[in-house]
Amino acid sequence: MKKYQYKVQGVDYEVEILDVEGKIASVSVNGIPFEIEMQKPINAAKHPELAAIRRSASVTAAPVAAAAPAAAPVAAAAQPKPAQPAAPAGSGNPVKAPLPGTISSINVKVGDTIAVGDVVIVLEAMKMQNNIESEYAGTVTAINVNPGDSVMEGAVLLTIG
Repeated sequence: MKKYQYKVQGVDYEVEILDVEGKIASVSVNGIPFEIEMQKPINAAKHPELAAIRRSASVTAAPVAAAAPAAAPVAAAAQPKPAQPAAPAGSGNPVKAPLPGTISSINVKVGDTIAVGDVVIVLEAMKMQNNIESEYAGTVTAINVNPGDSVMEGAVLLTIG
């Protein structure tokens, strides 16, 4: 297994490549399994360490948590791509993902007025539904995710102005 350490927007990630078959790579990011699609298949002759991973890995069918195109065959392939840019699209206070997961539902829309403690998003992580509550009162100025999107810890989900 090949392990990499990444820091994305101040958040540390440990990425382990479990298996590579053609353009599909099975990876683990901070212990969470993902299957990602690369833009180009990896040439095993140029990357013998990945051929060894493929021979030694006994990967069971892991649930597909995210499928994201990668910019480079190996290094960027192991780095999950956020669903949307992390920078808030609207002005105001960002509501960030407290842990990596998948957006189950969005309970607000742009223009809605919300109070502190209102559940704005439901995030599924480790087969549990986590209510993401607003820490701010105000109006929703931007929503940066959609239901079904995979997000990493610290990703901006929405903005409250």
